[in-house]
Amino acid sequence: MRHLRGSLPAYLQIVEFLVREISAGRLGDGEKLPPERDMATNFGIAVGTLRKALAELETRGLLRRIQGSGNYIRAISDPHSIYSMFRLELIGGGGLPTADVLDVERLDKPSFLPPFGRSDQAHRIRRLRRLSGQAAALEEIWLDGSFIETISRQDLSDSLYLFYNTRLRLRIIKAEDQIGQGQVPDWSPASFGLKPGEKACLVSRNSYMTEQRIAEISFSWFDHNVARYVSRLK
Repeated sequence: MRHLRGSLPAYLQIVEFLVREISAGRLGDGEKLPPERDMATNFGIAVGTLRKALAELETRGLLRRIQGSGNYIRAISDPHSIYSMFRLELIGGGGLPTADVLDVERLDKPSFLPPFGRSDQAHRIRRLRRLSGQAAALEEIWLDGSFIETISRQDLSDSLYLFYNTRLRLRIIKAEDQIGQGQVPDWSPASFGLKPGEKACLVSRNSYMTEQRIAEISFSWFDHNVARYVSRLK
């Protein structure tokens, strides 16, 4: 992984990248990380930024730092991640999620959506999701309009749930996914690997703020040549 490009702080991008590598089994318990200067060079960052990321991993219980020896992975059963509900990984596992916001609009809820929320309107957010820079999925999110009046592209970070939590005081407690097949929508950008109208894997999600109340409904079309859907039972 080189040249971080997401909107999150660089040290946090590294943390999330390594958490996903651990979750995917690409970094095993007890595995020694490369020397810090080599890692910093590989990420294209300063050594100080890398050490901040390693300190955060140590705080989360995912790293054991031994002076004079190095940094060793501790693979715990439930590593905390702001992307814990993002189920797509690269074919080989892992990959840091980032997002290109394509469009944000407040609209009347379309008839194809089931009833949800307290408003007749919703914020429609369309994004291209990348995994370590590779275009992996298209997202269309419908957030109930009662939480905020307007949302701009500049408001959104790579993690929507982080935005919900910090800006809207909205906490998503669970998500229900249905996986099927769909067609790539006509608003797909040229950078996505599949063309509009082509068949693609489709994940339809209901995201809940309480046991019964749906806060958002989303659709994700992902490129099976780049990504896979993974759900790990613990």
